[in-house]
Amino acid sequence: MAGVLLQSCSEADLPQRSVQPDDCLRDMQLDQLQQALKRCDQVVARYPQDPAPRSERALLLSLNGQDQAACREIEAAHALARQARPGSVDPLLASELKMRRQSCLASR
Repeated sequence: MAGVLLQSCSEADLPQRSVQPDDCLRDMQLDQLQQALKRCDQVVARYPQDPAPRSERALLLSLNGQDQAACREIEAAHALARQARPGSVDPLLASELKMRRQSCLASR
């Protein structure tokens, strides 16, 4: 009887964890950059008004050698941060976006 109970428990699927805003870089490995970009695309789609996932996607794009696309993401993230409710964007993220945006503008 105990064997039947254990068997039924081991076969049950665990619930899937929902997509979170900080999932872009979670468990990211450089040799799996394309998978990280796909996961990040899903995060950005799920949280379109959050500048943080776009900033993380910009980093992934930059690591992939797609600097122009990375700069477009930074521009979009910066715009979202400026439109956000005052105090709702992490000050470190806001500072990072400003610095990375300036770097993009200087490289044009």
